[in-house]
Order: sequence, then structure tokens, then C-alpha cells
Amino acid sequence: MPTVLETRIENRFRVQPNHANNNETLHGGNLMKWLDEIGAMSAMRFSGETCVTARVNELEFERPIGIGDTAVVEAFVYDTGRTSVHVGLRAWRETPTTGEMERTTESSFTFVAIDEDGSPVAVPELTVDSERGRKLRERMLETEAES
Repeated sequence: MPTVLETRIENRFRVQPNHANNNETLHGGNLMKWLDEIGAMSAMRFSGETCVTARVNELEFERPIGIGDTAVVEAFVYDTGRTSVHVGLRAWRETPTTGEMERTTESSFTFVAIDEDGSPVAVPELTVDSERGRKLRERMLETEAES
């Protein structure tokens, strides 16, 4: 059974002018795309199946990411259903020259595992085998309960 930390994926994206809005900051739609892509990778790593986005549970843009900054996106599975995979997502703004990071976004998406015909398939149980994995999972479940 896969563990929370085994599903964790982190990726970096350099914010270019073509990613920006009129305020010269990362367009929210571009960040949503990156969250969706990394989230799907985490869900597929967990389930061993193709996963499709079923729901954006919540999405909070706390602060902008500017042109020239690096967007750091993290995803990890924190809960499951019979065929669904709940993925916690966070993003940070990173200054490339110093490595200084500031959290900008927190979200969770639900993905559904599907077979080659597009029908939902069962996913395995999630295992929590470390303190860090437990903390990641609990924080997302608490956030979910507050919503």
C-alpha cells in the first residue's frame, strides 16, 4: 500500500511573461493548470492508474507570484475513497537568486482512477508510516473539516 510520502511530488516552474496577467504576476489559470498536472501525477503514482480531475475542493490564492520568480508546486495524497484520490496541493513563490520561499497557495483536488475504457476503478488504501506523512495528512483533513 502506498504511503503519503511516496506520493509526494514537487516541481518548479519559472514564471515567464507569457504566464502573467495585467499585474505582471502569474495568472491564476496557469497556476491551476500546474496544480492539476502535479496533482494528477501524485494521484497516478498512488493508484497505479490513469487519474482524471473530478473536483477542485478549494483553492486559495494568498499572495501573487511575480514574473521572474519560481513557482514551486507540491502535491501529495492525503485521503482516498473507493475510486477517488484526494490530493493536497501547495505552492510557493521562490526567489531564484536567494532561494527565499513564501507560501502563496493552498488547495486540494479530487481525482478519480479510471481504466482504459474510462470507467472508475478501485484504488488501494493509503498508508501513513511516518511522522511527516501523518502531519501532512492531518493538516489537510483539518482544512477540509473547516471548509
